[in-house]
Amino acid sequence: MQDVTDLAFMQMLSAYGCPDYYVTEYFRVYANSNIDKKILRSITLNTTGRPVFAQLIGESIPDILRIAQQLTKYPIAGIDLNLGCPAPRVYRKNVGGGLLREPEAIERIFEAMRSQISGLFTVKMRVGFDSTDNFEKLLNLINQYQIDLLSLHGRTVKELYRGEVHYDLIRQAVQTVNCHVLANGNITSYLKAEQVLKETGAAGVMIGRSAIRNPWIFQQIRDRFAGKAVQIITLADVYKYIQHLFTITCQDTLREKSHVNSLKKFLNFIGTGIDREGKFLAGMRLVQSKQELFDLCDRHLLINPEQPFAIEPYENLVARPSCESCA
Repeated sequence: MQDVTDLAFMQMLSAYGCPDYYVTEYFRVYANSNIDKKILRSITLNTTGRPVFAQLIGESIPDILRIAQQLTKYPIAGIDLNLGCPAPRVYRKNVGGGLLREPEAIERIFEAMRSQISGLFTVKMRVGFDSTDNFEKLLNLINQYQIDLLSLHGRTVKELYRGEVHYDLIRQAVQTVNCHVLANGNITSYLKAEQVLKETGAAGVMIGRSAIRNPWIFQQIRDRFAGKAVQIITLADVYKYIQHLFTITCQDTLREKSHVNSLKKFLNFIGTGIDREGKFLAGMRLVQSKQELFDLCDRHLLINPEQPFAIEPYENLVARPSCESCA
């Protein structure tokens, strides 16, 4: 997730239960582009012990190959190609989800990358741009170029994060392609992960936004499938998590007001599980200082600290994601 899954966030997740592997924020690839040093840190300085895939977004084949070859010099698990970002400012450049309109262009990229990349080559995509007319053709390309893993968000680009996820299309992909498929889209809890895996037959799930709301989700899923008791998260746990987020996002060069405002991209999601009426969310969007933020947390999280944090986001509350490619 762009502007979210940096090194600090990856490291932080290890305190709550790491995912099986990470995917970096995407490296933007274009003529004369260089490897983003900040994103590279999430590979070279990562101490979580989990594999890290380097994610690329772009359409220029020579530049994709150039950056991919440079990245193979670092300890990456493989190269991941983004064909799913639904942000208009991204797809209008005909990259990310925008490429789903042009299967022929995707085929040229696949052919070049498969011929030049010796390690794992994975793809993250949606089921189409504004329709699913190209879906079967895209699945055939996944097979033709022997993609090693497909992470599939069950909405079109135009559907963004609204409406129902087309899990039937994820199931179709599972039944069609020769590689493992990870189901993506509204995997909001360990219970939802269990339901989606049963419905789709996918090999696993890819989780994005829900890991912001609930960083315990990966361990909860593992425990559920291992037949163990699943940890109940309390509002006191959430308070400590917010304190943790405040610490890892603190920078000497960042003014307090800017720091607090930067935290709101996390709090937008966390707040959907704190109170059904949305009072925390409403108050959070107004705070401008550390004192105001933690006074708000005191009022909503420490009045009844043993109250369980909602397993699922409250239905009437909607987060306002600011990151470009939350999954």
